[in-house]
Amino acid sequence: MKADNSTPIKIAFISSWLPRRCGIATFTSDLLEHAKQAAKGRMQPCVIAMEASEAPHYSDEVRCVVHKDRKKDYVAAADYINFSGVHLVSLQHEFGLFGGDAGAYITLLLERLNVPVITTLHTILEHPDKHQRRVLADIADASARVVVMSQRAVAMLRDIYGIAGEKVEFLPHGLPALSFSDSAPFKRELGFQNRKIILTFGLLSRNKGVEWAIRALPDVIRAHPDILYLVLGATHPEVKKAEGEEYRLSLQRLVKDLGLDEHVAFINRFVSDEELHRYLNAADYYLTPYLSREQITSGTLAFALGLGKAVVSTPYWYAEELLADGRGVLVPFRDKEAIATALTDLLGDPAACEAMRRRAFDFGRAMTWPKVGEGYWRLFLAHAPDHLIPVRTAKPAPVARITVADLPELCLDHFLRFTDDTGMLQHAIYTVPNRFHGYCTDDNARALEAMVRLHHQRKDAESLRLLELYLAFLLHARKEDGTFHNFMTFDRRFLAPVQTEDATARTIEALGALIAWPPRSSLAQLARTVFRDAVAVCSFSLRGRAYEILGLADYLKGFPDDADMRREMGQAADEIMRVFHAAATPGWQWFEDRISYDNAVLPHALFIASLVLKNDDYRTVAVDTCSFLVNETYTGDHFSFVGCDGWYPKDGEKARFDQQPIDAAAMVRMLRAAFDATDDTRYLELKRKAFNWFLGENDGHTTLFDFASKGCFDGLTPDGVNANQGAESLLSYTLAHLSIEELLVEDRNNEE
Repeated sequence: MKADNSTPIKIAFISSWLPRRCGIATFTSDLLEHAKQAAKGRMQPCVIAMEASEAPHYSDEVRCVVHKDRKKDYVAAADYINFSGVHLVSLQHEFGLFGGDAGAYITLLLERLNVPVITTLHTILEHPDKHQRRVLADIADASARVVVMSQRAVAMLRDIYGIAGEKVEFLPHGLPALSFSDSAPFKRELGFQNRKIILTFGLLSRNKGVEWAIRALPDVIRAHPDILYLVLGATHPEVKKAEGEEYRLSLQRLVKDLGLDEHVAFINRFVSDEELHRYLNAADYYLTPYLSREQITSGTLAFALGLGKAVVSTPYWYAEELLADGRGVLVPFRDKEAIATALTDLLGDPAACEAMRRRAFDFGRAMTWPKVGEGYWRLFLAHAPDHLIPVRTAKPAPVARITVADLPELCLDHFLRFTDDTGMLQHAIYTVPNRFHGYCTDDNARALEAMVRLHHQRKDAESLRLLELYLAFLLHARKEDGTFHNFMTFDRRFLAPVQTEDATARTIEALGALIAWPPRSSLAQLARTVFRDAVAVCSFSLRGRAYEILGLADYLKGFPDDADMRREMGQAADEIMRVFHAAATPGWQWFEDRISYDNAVLPHALFIASLVLKNDDYRTVAVDTCSFLVNETYTGDHFSFVGCDGWYPKDGEKARFDQQPIDAAAMVRMLRAAFDATDDTRYLELKRKAFNWFLGENDGHTTLFDFASKGCFDGLTPDGVNANQGAESLLSYTLAHLSIEELLVEDRNNEE
């Protein structure tokens, strides 16, 4: 497939990522940078960072973090890719990078994707076990192309794994585009002047075979006493976690036992590219005494060859290929005499050594990162979709075919971030709770409803703990007259009453949910007392009446014979009807002289009242106002909600921005009620479209749900999202998600 040349291609790189101390992280960083340069502004990269035990601070490119052994993170990362406008995935594969048997968890992510995948294989085993063979085959099946970095790997994939040659692409390991230089200036800079330097670098582990190089040195030093062997690099993090620094300490003991203290130096740190280049340029000889033949690539060897170093190596697969035709010297595994002879011969024949360096350097010109980046960019471009679409478009299917797997995973990370031992905080600076604004009853009421609904489905301890915490906040906010304070400062002082009617109505709505689906019967009884007191004394705004109706409907699920509450619902619905008839005109089927915020809750309440009270008049007005609101906000492709920057006055112009998550959530929930009241499946199709506003089907073609934080951005502006992620946005997304999920659960139960 060929992509057009106008839309940037958004590519997600799945890999470990800097500052994690990992060769694949460094490789991917270089790949991203040089492919981006080759794209000349046409590539928009993002990173899905694989994380082991450490928790580094990542750069802005990272959109999701996947913990190696946490299955749900793989699903969440796939959701981010599917719903955030990613056009193509670049996967870096190494068995140890992913969780599960032989790293099988990565297939959970790949199976869920609906975009092409280009996979780069960093390890290919000659004798895989059944799990390794199966995982690699599954990855290849899910990939449009598989990239290898040696010619031998092409044959191995065909002969051992049955992966067809046409699916395999050879692109060399990249290396820095540095010049062929004299080592003397770099030696002076590092303080190694008048020494001949042999270098081994990379993360240290037992398979590096450094002990064999050290054992070879006495024979070399007798002929060339100016030798200095540098072992550059920190201990591999996984090795350090398992056995500490035991391997490095054993090497240091060996150096001492052989009397080589003046000839061996360990530089125990993870060096930057710039520092690495200085050491490489200072080195005269490069040594890789690795112990295992089964190594299909080596970034360290590629770097050394590309800089024109004189290389001595054991004959692992990649070294055999890279050092052929006189570009280096191969010695047997675990053979200190052969290592000593090779180094002594090179030291004793400068002309032959220089010729070998030149052959290596010239060969490496085809492997420089700018050229490799161009190769990857051409590959990405060839497999990007023909027509680049900024967001995911659902595949045509009957509404009933939608499953929970089509939704991003709902988790409570941002709830936990926003909740302390008092309750849920109101506002955020980006993802960080802003304590200056304290708490509000409105948000804690919606948080209670969300946790009630979530716990009803999951029966988990986490949602129950949060449920009880939010309920405790509401009970504390209750005033003597049965209504509720709204705003509380961070130091737990309630402010003077400001629009407390809606806060009380929201609390009634939340308590109704608790009465309908109580984790324990005692909570339902407690909620009933508080509920009835609030209904009895409070006067409500128009939207407050709607919230009250929703709460009453749930209340009547718990206490269906309560005639007083049924009568209260009728009075609330009649009040909304009265307002509608006073405001509506033939071309303006609405309750007010402008469309403002949380709009869909008004027809939603009438749909619910029509169902509970069996009143066709309520349903007629609900259908008319629902149709009017949909016509004014649905483009035929996506929802474009009324912006708060001016709203939408009657006979005026609709404000396009800033669109608010509360309106998307209200639309989702209203359309569910519309379906329940009418059995018209078109409402379910629109409901999914309204939910997809959070996932990028909107005027900005950008996701409002943050797959990294699990929060929701505060609004859609002309310049993109409002980067803050406050409580109202989080709650709006969560209640919309639960509305979708509840319908799916009900459908499944009906089928059973």
